[in-house]
Amino acid sequence: MGKRKRLVAEARKEGNKTKYFAKLNDCPTSPRKMRQVAELVIGMDAYKALSVLKFNTREASGRLEKLLKSAIANFEAKTGARPDDDTLFVKEITVDSGFQLKRLRTAPQGRGYRIKKRSNHVTLTLDKKN
Repeated sequence: MGKRKRLVAEARKEGNKTKYFAKLNDCPTSPRKMRQVAELVIGMDAYKALSVLKFNTREASGRLEKLLKSAIANFEAKTGARPDDDTLFVKEITVDSGFQLKRLRTAPQGRGYRIKKRSNHVTLTLDKKN
């Protein structure tokens, strides 16, 4: 690894020590469905967002709830303190598209229709209120 790359990597690692986040890669849900659930909780307090996700009926909410719990655990591991009810909030959630499985479904008259089974990558970032 070159010197410049190493310096940039070390700076990124130092920056990540003060951020509280969790990542979910290759989640087998379409990015659009995941974004619709993510927009519900952006800017909410962390524990209020947990309750909203717990009682939401969509499948993506279960995955986001688990990811939020992981981000809270990362906060506890990095700071060594339990967060109060109103100190943490969901700063941002980015949902990027992942790989697509391309499958064929049988169609009439010997044809085949193409099906795209989409996946996504989710990054959830928490922050402390001032």
